Order: sequence, then structure tokens, then C-alpha cells
Amino acid sequence: MEFSTIWLFVIAAATLLIIPGPAVFYIMARSIDQGKQAGLISVLGVALGGSVHVLAGAIGVSAILMTSATAFHIVKYLGAAYLIYLGCKTLFSKADSTSSEIPKAPRKKLRKIFYESALVEVMNPKTALFFLAFFPQFISPTAGSVSVQFLLLGTIFIILAFVSDGLYAVLAASIRKRIVGSTASAKVMNRITGYFYIALGIFSAFASPSKT
Repeated sequence: MEFSTIWLFVIAAATLLIIPGPAVFYIMARSIDQGKQAGLISVLGVALGGSVHVLAGAIGVSAILMTSATAFHIVKYLGAAYLIYLGCKTLFSKADSTSSEIPKAPRKKLRKIFYESALVEVMNPKTALFFLAFFPQFISPTAGSVSVQFLLLGTIFIILAFVSDGLYAVLAASIRKRIVGSTASAKVMNRITGYFYIALGIFSAFASPSKT
């Protein structure tokens, strides 16, 4: 793979990552819910989940997933249902509206947040769709192993996404500080987070093989 091709991929990937996607909204929701540390742990989890899709794409598993309508719909709707469940659970959790401190939404351990974030990304078929649609544009069958090229592009993309997602996590945490420090109640915080999750679940449910 030529160096100029890699740089072209970096520019294209960075441009796409500037636009917030489902993973970014999930990370921001977690930062708003539990703070910057939880948001950054979510970034690590999403990166792990993305790495799974890269490996799957490199060995052709994602291609099998996309050619099977049944497999695609099972993964798609399980992931969407899980996100909507998280949103509803957050919306209906009890919070102490008289407190101006961190909202009393059910707080998760960082290790659980990490695994949960990885699971959300792994079960997002649109990530596999994106990788399969985007990466081949920069892969040349005559430049060596296609799998190795896919892994290289995937690694670059994951690193770029890690930096971009981390910035969004910090931004969301700063927004959270302003909200917590204001007169807004914990109930409002829970609603913001819950609606984030539900919107993300609905968005995922409408992913289709024809979209990138």
C-alpha cells in the first residue's frame, strides 16, 4: 500500500469522524451521566468493539453477516433493543431532584461501563457496514494481502476514532459540569441521558445493508 494512499485514507477518515455518529452519542451520554472518567472508559470500550469489527472484516466474517438477511436483522435489532432498554432504564430511574450535586442515577462501575460500551459497539452492524463500504476504496489487490491492508486501515481508523471520541467525551463532561452546577435537577439529567440512548437505539434499528 502506497504512503499517499494511507494519507488520503487518514484525511477521509478524519473528515468523517468530525461528524458525530452513534458511538459518539453513546459516549457523550455516558459522560453526561457519570462524568469524564466514565466517558473516557466508554471510549476505550467502543475502541475495543470497533477492533472486533476490523478483525471480522479482515477475515471475511462481516461479509458473511451482510449477505445473510437473517443474521443482519438479528444483530441489528438486538443491539437496538439493548440501547432502548438502557434509555428506558435511565429515564425511569429515581433521582434526588433536591440535590445540586451529581444526579442519583444508577451509577455503574468503570469495568462494567467498559464491557457495556464494547458490547454496544460490537452489536452495531452499521460499523461493519461502514468498514466494508469504506475500506475497500483504499485497498489494492496488487499491493499485497488484502487482509493485512484491511487490518492496517482498521488500526489507523480506530486510533483516529479514539482521539476524536475522547475529545467528545471531554466536551460532554464539561457540559455536564455546567448542568450539574446550575439549577437543573437530577431528573432533567436522567432524561437527557435516557433520550440519548433511546434515539441511538432507534437510529441503529434503521440501519440497512444499502446504507453506509
